[in-house]
Amino acid sequence: MSLTLRPMTEDDWSDWITVDEEAFGAPIPPHRADRFKDNTEFERSLGAYDGDLLVGATAVCSFTMTVPGGPIPVGGVTAVGVLPSHRRRGVLTALMTRQLADLHERGEAVAALYASEAAIYGRFGYGRAADSMVFDISTAGGAFLPHAPADPSLRLRIVRPADAREVFEKVFDAALGSRPGLYARTPARWDGVLSDHETDQGGAGPLRAVVAEDDGGPRGYALFRIKPDWGDNGAPDGELRLKEVFGLDPAAYALLWRHLLDRDLVSRVKAWNRPADDPLIHLLADARQLNALWLDDLWVRVVDVERALPARRYSAPVDVVIEVEDPVCPWNARRWRLSADVSGARCAPVEDAPDLTLPVSVLGAAYLGGRPLAALQAAGVVREARAGAVRELSAAMAWDPAPCAGLIF
Repeated sequence: MSLTLRPMTEDDWSDWITVDEEAFGAPIPPHRADRFKDNTEFERSLGAYDGDLLVGATAVCSFTMTVPGGPIPVGGVTAVGVLPSHRRRGVLTALMTRQLADLHERGEAVAALYASEAAIYGRFGYGRAADSMVFDISTAGGAFLPHAPADPSLRLRIVRPADAREVFEKVFDAALGSRPGLYARTPARWDGVLSDHETDQGGAGPLRAVVAEDDGGPRGYALFRIKPDWGDNGAPDGELRLKEVFGLDPAAYALLWRHLLDRDLVSRVKAWNRPADDPLIHLLADARQLNALWLDDLWVRVVDVERALPARRYSAPVDVVIEVEDPVCPWNARRWRLSADVSGARCAPVEDAPDLTLPVSVLGAAYLGGRPLAALQAAGVVREARAGAVRELSAAMAWDPAPCAGLIF
């Protein structure tokens, strides 16, 4: 095999779709292919060619993503796939290595992705940085605690999603800085969120929406579908499938969840992509009614240690020398002194003895503030040379709330 790497163009589009369909084992409906194309920056794509045959592909979305302390540019890696006929021949390694070099040259210090297979991306320095939960809640046990927040000035309004897009965008933009991992949405990304094609419905009917508002304007919204059903005894057994919910304050968030749990003819609420510290966990009177499945959300790669570490804020003062192991990006593989306080952070290469040593994937896992380094030390992947150094860095990198993007790209 003679492998050539180059950015793809629109002339390669049908071949790219073929690679994706073969790699992921499922057809891509035409409307989803069009949506994918609308979100594609062809100049940031990368194709692997065996002669004239496209055998592997990947792309990067240019994002502004919230990290601890504020927004930074992040490369959103997506659509990574290799033809099954060309697996185990170095195609993926060539694509991922070249992509990281391109990100570094472009000046993006951090990359993020959603992993189709969780075992793949650690090899290229990505670490599991954010978690998400799948909730399965019985509405019969959905009562709230007596002290659940409430605001009599709030009211609910049922809206058609297609008619309320500006409301959703306003609320989301206001919430964007509230949680690490959230990223700004382009118009094409919003088109995907609100798409209501039959293949998007999954048998659960049209997209529905409710807005929480007061006289000053919207304070939250929820997007969902309802799959009606009836038990053998004729009792209603519908399932509400939550797409997303955002509340700008505790009272608005609680009111939206109250509406979701109180919908008539619904016996269960299923919610995907919920953050690991979702406030709903602390609102239910009977927490056992919230059955939760723990999954990975964002995977993060520190592309440039020297620029990435000062780009975020820290929860406590820190002054440590970190030895970073990075066989894929050699510019990172050295010792770095990280110093941070309330005025900001500094990171510079040094020759001093390290206080701790870690793989770059661990640095990525901790970058958004949701992965304690002490737990990774207990797992043996962080090695401490100076007593207390891991605890110091772990406390500094920790952040509330927990990171979660909640929307696959």
